[in-house]
This record gives sequence, structure tokens and C-alpha cells, in this order.
Amino acid sequence: MLALKAENISKQYRLGQVGTGTLSHDLNRFWHKIRGNEDPYLKIGEVNDRTTKGSSDYIWSLRDINFEINQGDAVGIIGRNGAGKSTLLKLLSKVTKPTTGKIYTNGRIASLLEVGTGFHPEMTGRENVYLNGAILGMTRKEITRKFDEIVAFSGVERYIDTPVKRYSSGMYVRLAFAVAAHLESEILIVDEVLAVGDAEFQKKCLGKMGDVTKGEGRTVLFVSHNMAAVKQLCNNGILMRLGQVSDQGNINKVLESYILNELSPSTEFAYIEDLNKKAQIQHVRIYNNKNIETTEFSHTDDICVDISFENRNVKSGIRVNIAVLDKFENVIFITRKIFKNIGENKFSIKIEGNTLIPNTYIFSVALDTPSVELYDLIKGGVQLSIIETGHDNFITGDTENGIITPPVIWDLK
Repeated sequence: MLALKAENISKQYRLGQVGTGTLSHDLNRFWHKIRGNEDPYLKIGEVNDRTTKGSSDYIWSLRDINFEINQGDAVGIIGRNGAGKSTLLKLLSKVTKPTTGKIYTNGRIASLLEVGTGFHPEMTGRENVYLNGAILGMTRKEITRKFDEIVAFSGVERYIDTPVKRYSSGMYVRLAFAVAAHLESEILIVDEVLAVGDAEFQKKCLGKMGDVTKGEGRTVLFVSHNMAAVKQLCNNGILMRLGQVSDQGNINKVLESYILNELSPSTEFAYIEDLNKKAQIQHVRIYNNKNIETTEFSHTDDICVDISFENRNVKSGIRVNIAVLDKFENVIFITRKIFKNIGENKFSIKIEGNTLIPNTYIFSVALDTPSVELYDLIKGGVQLSIIETGHDNFITGDTENGIITPPVIWDLK
């Protein structure tokens, strides 16, 4: 049974204008309409590619989107910033209308598109729960039955009778998500707003969304840049690129397409000096046995890494964390070492061949202290591809606290 269907939907905006634009454009549209002709401004415009300078005042944020979502599906919508993900959710939530095309829905929709969606700042948390429920078509009796569960999940019991304008962004999103997830709508739409919450609350939200789809049979649409969360929660995916659907179907297939075609590999991290940081990573270089910078290695090759960082005033010493994650951002292994020199530190490490099985990996570097005060983090700056070239045995390494520490050679300079 279908829960949502998008049929040739497109959304066009005019840059720098509020509404449809100038009076002459509106009159021109009206003249074409009464003559039974197509809107002349739908024939012009450019895709929303922010990397290039355009010549048109009209931008297609979305263009010719088609898909069907069945009841009970959990669908992850992924893509780069500016791909049209949030615009699509706004259309599905009926926050704005499509320029062309039609959207068919079967059931009530609860959406959480940005912090404070649907909240009145002057009203208390309690009043906003009832207001949101009423907007979703719930009776007061239905909301009252769920009220205690909503407040307990949100963790803002102490402030429930305080006007929400005094809430922090984290409290806002906690209560807003609790309302959207617990009130009995058939379709739940959630944008990247969960990033506002702390790690514990994000884990709690993902668990609740899993219950909503698997236990209650409701439909969930989820936008996130956290690939591990998308893979964990969703069974299907939609990949957006420049306002169009680039791929859709099984979530594993869509994630593979995103990683292979959308994420461009690099052999270097970008460095921008920030003197507010007590310690900062300055340079990371990855190369093979032949001293060639690359992101592709044979599984028998050593992976060589040069790292430099500046310890500005941490006298207790800086701990350098080198991590390799899989393409879904799960940690494969991590190795750590403490350096106590104030000023610039340079060193090299080597991950021996036959450590990683053929696959795609993400390389990450972080600076912290053993008390886990984080000073700098560069995550996902380099993707590594390990290619199988033989049938040698792989090294498993030693396990510490559930994380594999592989054979790593540190060479201080």
C-alpha cells in the first residue's frame, strides 16, 4: 500500500525575489494561462549548482522528481549540501507547493524540518505539545493519553511549563522530536535537525524511529549526512544530485552509489589556521611504498602517513588519535600516542600491508588529552580504497576495548 507518491514534481525559485517576482512577470503568466499556454518561465532556469556562476535569475531547486514509498518503509534521503533534500521534504510536508507536478499522500504527516518547527515561542512546552497535536489532527483526548510518554522521552519535565523561547536549541529539538514521533501520524519526516542533540539523544531518537517503522508500521523519511545512521535505520534510499533523483532503491545500493560517484577522494586535508585552538592539525599526507601520494592501495601495500600538528599551550601533552572507519563511519581500528613537546610536532606512521581487507575506508585524525578534551578533529578528509591483488593472509591485530589496534610503526621526527 502506497504511503507517498511524487509525480514529476519540480520547484523553481527566483533569486533575490519574494513571491513570484515582478508585476510584469505575473501579468505575463496570467496572459499565458487564460490562453491555455504553459507558464513561459518554466522554460528557463538553471540547476542549483552552487559551484558554478549562473546567468539566469531562475533556479530549479528540484526538477522532475518521481518516486513511490510504501507504507512501513524507512527511506533515507541522501546527497551533498544543496542537492535539494530539504526542499523535497518541505514539499512532502506541504510547507510549500511544487511549481509543477503532484504529490499523493495516504495518512497524516508529522514533520520535523528545523529546530522549533511548529512551536510558538510565547507558549509553554505543555501548550505547544497540545498545539502541535491539534495541527496534526489529533483530538485533545489522544494527546493527553500520550502526554506523559512525550515528556518523559524529551527529558524536559522540569521546564514543561516554561515558555519555549527560553529553551536551548537542544531542548527545542528534544521536545519537537518527541511530539512528532509519539503522536499517531502515519508518516514521519525528519530532517538533519537531530544533529542539534547530544550523542545519547541521537541514539535514543534512532531507536525510536526504528520502533516507529518496524514495530508500528509507520513510514519514515530521514535526511542525514550520517551514513551509519542511515544504514542502520533505513531499508530504502533516494540519492539526490543537483535537484534530481540520481539513484533510488535498496539502501546499500544507494549508499554505494553515493560513496563512489558523489564523494570525491583527496590525498590531503585542508588546513585553515585557527589560533583559538590550543592544538591544531596542520598537515596530513598519505602515500604508498613508492612515495606516491594516492588513495588507492594494493592490500599488500604499506599505507604511509605524515602528520604534523602544533601544540600551543597544552603542557600535559597531546594525544594523537589515528582512526580508520568503514564507509558507513563505523570504526575499524584506532591507534593512539601521546606527544609532550610544545610547538610543532612532526612524525610518520606506517600501517603494514595485509591489515585491511579490500574495501573503501575513511581516514580520520584527532587531537585530544587522555581526559578526552578534544582540541581538533579532521574526519573523512581522505578516502582510502584497498584493492585485492593476491591471496595473502590478513593480519587481525590485537583487540583492546573492542577496537582492533593493527600493526602500526610510529617514526618520530
